[in-house]
Amino acid sequence: MGAFSGFYKKTIQERIELLKQERGINDGEAKVLLDSGALDLETANRMIENLVGVNHLPLGIAPGFRINGKEYAVPMCIEEPSVIAAAAKAAKLAAQSGGFTADADEPVMTGQVQLVNVPEDVLEKFNANKGEIAARAKELASGMEMYGGGYRECEAHTLETSRGRMLVAVFYVDVRDAMGANTLNTLLEGIAPLLEEKVAGEARLRILTNLAVRRKARAKCTWKKEVVGEDAIEGILDGYELAVNDIYRCCTHNKGIMNGVDAVAVATGNDWRAVEASAHAYAAMDGYTPLNKFYKNEDGDLVGEIELPLAVGTVGGAINTSPTAGIALKLLGAESAMELSMVMAAVGLAQNFAALYALGTEGIQKGHMKLHASNLAAGAGAKEGEIEKVAKKMQEQNEYSVESAKNILKKLRGE
Repeated sequence: MGAFSGFYKKTIQERIELLKQERGINDGEAKVLLDSGALDLETANRMIENLVGVNHLPLGIAPGFRINGKEYAVPMCIEEPSVIAAAAKAAKLAAQSGGFTADADEPVMTGQVQLVNVPEDVLEKFNANKGEIAARAKELASGMEMYGGGYRECEAHTLETSRGRMLVAVFYVDVRDAMGANTLNTLLEGIAPLLEEKVAGEARLRILTNLAVRRKARAKCTWKKEVVGEDAIEGILDGYELAVNDIYRCCTHNKGIMNGVDAVAVATGNDWRAVEASAHAYAAMDGYTPLNKFYKNEDGDLVGEIELPLAVGTVGGAINTSPTAGIALKLLGAESAMELSMVMAAVGLAQNFAALYALGTEGIQKGHMKLHASNLAAGAGAKEGEIEKVAKKMQEQNEYSVESAKNILKKLRGE
């Protein structure tokens, strides 16, 4: 590793000095890295390894979400222009049509223990000892019982692989308002010695799966044709049909859903990588398909529905550590992990509705680039007081680039 040997042992300031020497960052760049905002460096240093600074993302609010009769102002953390505006627009149109309905499964997470070098009768041995295995699992998850959760059940299956026969013991635990990874993994590691003793084989992997199929959330909305417009409805349905029949479009279709879901996950301190992995794996279980669907009801209104696994929490992990995550949850007002997942499902559906609405009518770039113009102006060197003028001129000319912004800025300054 050379100069970076023992990097984790250094203080934050020593790491910054090393980056100055080895990577040429200057004092101004070091100041940007160390500007921790709401997340102080001491806390950040406990959250991850080899800390050298804090990276910031904009945190915004998408107001007007009416879900199960309750009004939400949804915190969203994202760097992409137009996402929050699109979500707010979809929420407004949904509210004019009666709002969203949503529900969620109980927060049951799934974990696996892999046993290798097992005999042919390994399943019989597992089932013969299932009572004792279940009792031990219940004991290991007893901490969740005071919250109404805890061990629910277990099962097993075998796999014939190129590495030989394996047994996969599967455990289900209700983790209540936690995401549940630590609870599951502690149980799985604790139960592994008993499985080796009573069943057979050698325990290898002992870890939860992020494909949380027992922890799904659903949302639905009927956008009235007199609110949305019949032409827009037809455009949305045509766009949806392309996603159903073309995997290249389907990938971007689902990405649009996750624009909303991930932004809420990041804002509330949840593991957005786990959320992403789970959603896309779920979409691919029967061939890669859209996570939602659109259709017309008998009145000609547009009905949108979504279902996806959402293993998110309102307690534990970064949620308790990050000050902005706590504030975001307070702003949202979700009282449980289940309620949070329902909001996220509704936001994902709204985000996709907004994208298809734009794509099927005026095109996605008009609104996106209008909001992006300010970023381009700032990137061209415009200062406060100049940015809005440069952005407005780019909109008038319908030319969006840093070069265009620089030319406008020169003319504005009389250069």
